[in-house]
Amino acid sequence: MSFNSLGLSDALLKAVSKQGYTTPSPIQQKAIPLILERKDVLASAQTGTGKTAGFTLPMLQILSQGQQLRHRPIRALVLTPTRELAAQVYDNVKEYSAFLDIRSTVIFGGVNQRPQVATLRNGVDVLIATPGRLLDLHNQKLLSLANVEILVLDEADRMLDMGFLRDIKKIMSIMPAKRQNLLFSATFSKDIKALANDILHHPILVEATPENSTVDAIDQKVYRVAKGLKSDLLVKLISDGNWEQVLVFTRTKHGANKLTKKLISSNISAMAIHGNKSQGARTKALDGFKKGTTRVLVATDIAARGLDIPLLPHVVNYELPNISEDYVHRIGRTGRAGASGEAVSLVSADETSFLRDIEKLVGQRIPSEIIEGFEPDPNASTEPFKPGQGKQRNSRPKNANTSNSNRSGNANRNRNSRNKRPNRHNDRKE
Repeated sequence: MSFNSLGLSDALLKAVSKQGYTTPSPIQQKAIPLILERKDVLASAQTGTGKTAGFTLPMLQILSQGQQLRHRPIRALVLTPTRELAAQVYDNVKEYSAFLDIRSTVIFGGVNQRPQVATLRNGVDVLIATPGRLLDLHNQKLLSLANVEILVLDEADRMLDMGFLRDIKKIMSIMPAKRQNLLFSATFSKDIKALANDILHHPILVEATPENSTVDAIDQKVYRVAKGLKSDLLVKLISDGNWEQVLVFTRTKHGANKLTKKLISSNISAMAIHGNKSQGARTKALDGFKKGTTRVLVATDIAARGLDIPLLPHVVNYELPNISEDYVHRIGRTGRAGASGEAVSLVSADETSFLRDIEKLVGQRIPSEIIEGFEPDPNASTEPFKPGQGKQRNSRPKNANTSNSNRSGNANRNRNSRNKRPNRHNDRKE
């Protein structure tokens, strides 16, 4: 099947061809015709299988065929959980609308709102946004959603994970009730299905791949290692394997910063990307990684869904996620668009149960290996890591007395509590 058979206009086919695509992915083959028929769609596909084009192409065609209003009100809204994903979707919308009279823009927190507001005042047909900045500008009466014809929730499961459900419901209430709704999600949890029931009208269910399956093109491997030797093992793997582009996932922001310093001290260029970084720093890190000037990008899960690096060869789980589905999203950064890729996990004793849960989810035993000199500690506990454990130990000053230690522990518990708040606040304020 080719894109020509999906009912897309010549202008869109020209844009698709310009991007080098000839054959639609399974999710595109199934979703595009349904969206062109103005159906509500609930779609699930593996990360990296073309979900964005699956809704962008038909959305642009519908808008281009509709009546152009004089002041160009927002007619299509795409909501994403993170700034990185919002920027990625915006890039795709611009590419595919290159030969159409369609205006688009993206808004998110962490940057000055004035340039965003100026663009909105000039009129846009398609708005890509994170929930926090969208509501902020709406509350300031700087934008209106009164003319929205198409709503897209991209990575809807991640938005729920990040605590955006209340924001989503608020956004629903300020849009016309009569509209086309498209919900795209990597997984179909009970919460996602409940959200779909609230938003979608007689939706068509589209599943291009089994739920939570991993891309066949990804070569998965586990290295069993002592927790304290992980950073040295990572340096060895990168150096000996001559890995030139590596995406590494850590569990915490502090861990990402610490590992980045270790890599740099080992003469491996690296940068960190996480929620505490300014938007400018995050953009700089991602650009350097894409251009090849930065060899290793160390990220927390905030970047797991928003990164799109063509032909990324290596993904490393420096620490396994305690949510098994996040493993699928992480390693989905490699093995995209039919290319091969490698996903490596460094697993210490306290992550044994996490690995077992991941293998159960993906339905396969991941090959395991031990490298001489980096053997796992036979005396280490297999009790799962608990959030805050490492921080309390690391934050205790040398020669501290008991009272100082207790104050340090309490402070860390308070910080942990703050970190558990929904990330929508970061979206608004960073």
